This record gives sequence, structure tokens and C-alpha cells, in this order.
Amino acid sequence: MTMQTGLEVLRESGYDALKGKRVGLLTNPSGVDRQLVSTYEILWRAAEVNLVALFAPEHGFAGALAEGEQVDTQTDPRTGLPVYSLYGDTLRPTPQMLDNIDVIVCDIQDIGLRYYTFSWTVSLVLEAAGAQGVEVVILDRPNPLGGEVVAGPGLNARMASFVGRYPVPVQHGLTLGEMGQLLNGVYNPTPVALSVIPCAGWTRGMTWAQTGLPWVAPSPNMPQLSTLQQYAGACLVEGTNLSEGRGTALPFEVVGAPFVDGPALADVLNAQGWPGVRFRPHRFSPTTSKWAGQECGGVQVHVVDLPVWRPVETWLGIIRMIRQLCPGEFAWLPAHFDRLIGSGEVRAAIEAGLGVEEIGAGWADFCASFRKQRAAYLLYGSDE
Repeated sequence: MTMQTGLEVLRESGYDALKGKRVGLLTNPSGVDRQLVSTYEILWRAAEVNLVALFAPEHGFAGALAEGEQVDTQTDPRTGLPVYSLYGDTLRPTPQMLDNIDVIVCDIQDIGLRYYTFSWTVSLVLEAAGAQGVEVVILDRPNPLGGEVVAGPGLNARMASFVGRYPVPVQHGLTLGEMGQLLNGVYNPTPVALSVIPCAGWTRGMTWAQTGLPWVAPSPNMPQLSTLQQYAGACLVEGTNLSEGRGTALPFEVVGAPFVDGPALADVLNAQGWPGVRFRPHRFSPTTSKWAGQECGGVQVHVVDLPVWRPVETWLGIIRMIRQLCPGEFAWLPAHFDRLIGSGEVRAAIEAGLGVEEIGAGWADFCASFRKQRAAYLLYGSDE
């Protein structure tokens, strides 16, 4: 059986869930079918669907804006529909945006990591729609990191932000539909009428290659799967003065700064013997973001054995090692680092000289607790 996304299952049903309703659509270029036709195009052309509004998350409806850049509300030139921004003056749909809508459809490729803002945009859609009596339908898509691995620290409530509103692990192992059900069931003060149209034929242990789906970058710096496989840990570099490779062809796969000696760093890192990874000296000049226009020394991080690779621990180890090697030049961006990792404790522990294994000693217990919490919201079984 060919695996189908929720979009393809909806289409096969004749759009039953949307008939007779005024539909709003939250999507971006990652919302496509197997032939790379966009959800926007499919719903706009479907005679059974009355599409009346569009919603844009971070990076915009076209997915072209840089991280953190404000998205403006505008009019779609092809259809004349309003494109409401959910990453601008407001992060949640306002009552005015929902006034002419019966149901919001969410079809967007999440990546299965707490830092990514799409799941938090959906959480605010659920809350706003619940308050206004508007239904929500999530067209589910596979988690490209699979559904088995749950890893990393949780989130202290004091650190809640748009890179983590609620306490879930860095890698949560949920699809967007499953995450939506959990958020609606546990955290939504006015639970919404939520329907998830699941993928057909997807199981938790499937790799992205096994789905047969094309990869469309859900955001400008998530161009390929190798980027995503690093991002669980590499995103933490954003909370330092090191370049995480934005403005290069290898975002989140390289790290460095003008003050880093790449060959020396590679030697030290390779000597650690961390599982599933090797480090190669690398020089690069970012065109944007930190150290733009300056040549940086550093390393490229090569994942050589994905099943044993531990991205959060490895990238924390990289940050820790660069801090040790360059104590006068390395700097934290402390507020952002703490928001990303979920507390101020990890940074303090690194400053105190603790090793990564000591720092992460309690993470397994949190992840085990989260597995129990998420069990009621799972839509897919394992391969066993």
C-alpha cells in the first residue's frame, strides 16, 4: 500500500469533512501531495470546498521570509483571498479573522522538534478556534524523524515562548495531528472540535525515504533531511555567538566563528568518541546572520550512523568544547539559549564545568513520563 498523507485521504473521501463549510487554510509550500501539487491549489480548485481565507505561519505563506521576520497580512493575488498573518502583529487568529469561517484546515510539514514554531502556531489556532466555536481539521503528515524516539530535556514553564509553549521534550516523536490532539486535550482552556485526518499506511518506525514522499523545505533553513537530523541539537548554537551556518549552503550542519581553529577543534571533538558522528575542519563565510561576510573557522558535523546519533548531547558537547577552547571570545546569548534548551540550568551547569552526561542525567525520566502522557493521543502503531 502506498502511504498517503491526510491531504490525500481527504481528497479520496470527496472532501467529506469540509462540505457545506466555509474553510480557512493554514499552510505553506510544504503542504503538497505526492505529485507536488499544493494543498492551497487542490482546495481552491475542488468544487466541494468553499475556501474563504488563508493563514500564514512564520516564514510566510510562500515560505520565503527569514527566521523571525514579521509576516504581513495581505491579499493572495491568484484567488483574491485574505492571507492572514499568524507571525506578525498577532500570533493567534483574532475573532475578526474567524468571523466568516466555519473550519480551519491545517496542512503543514512539522519536523518533530520543540523549537520549531509551526506546532505552536497550531496550538494558538486551536485555542482561538475553540473560543470562537470554529472547528479545526488537521491533515496529518509523517514525522520526518519517525515516531519512536523521544529525547532531550523538557521545558520549565518560566521559559515558555514561541520556541516552546508547553513542556514537551526537544524530540517528541509525534505527528502534527497527534501533537494537536495532545495540546487540545491537555492545554487548551476551551477545547476545540478537532478532527485529525490521519495518514494511511504510516507507522512510527518509518524513515522518510520509506514514505516515498518528496521533501519540500518547510522553512528556508531546512533545505534537506540532513539539516533536520542535526537541528535537534544544532539549533542550540543560536543561543551563542557562534555561527550555526545560516547564510551558507549547510545551515545547522556547520559551526564556527572567526576565532575558532577548525583543525584543532575537529581533533578534540573526534577524540571524544561520541556515537554516530565525525567532525571535519571547515571554513565558511556566512552571507547573512552572525559573522556575515567574515571567514569563520569551525567544523562540519557528519552523521555517520543515524540510529546511534544523539544530536542534543553531541551539539551541547560541541558548544561546551568551543567554550573551553575559546574562553575569551565565546559568548552566550543567554536568554535565547535558555528558551531553546528549556531552562537556565543547562547553561549554568556548563559554566560550572559539568559534563554533558551529568547535565542530561534526568532527561530519560522526563521522556518516560511524556511517553505515558502522549499515549492517549497516538494515532499510529509501531512496526512491531
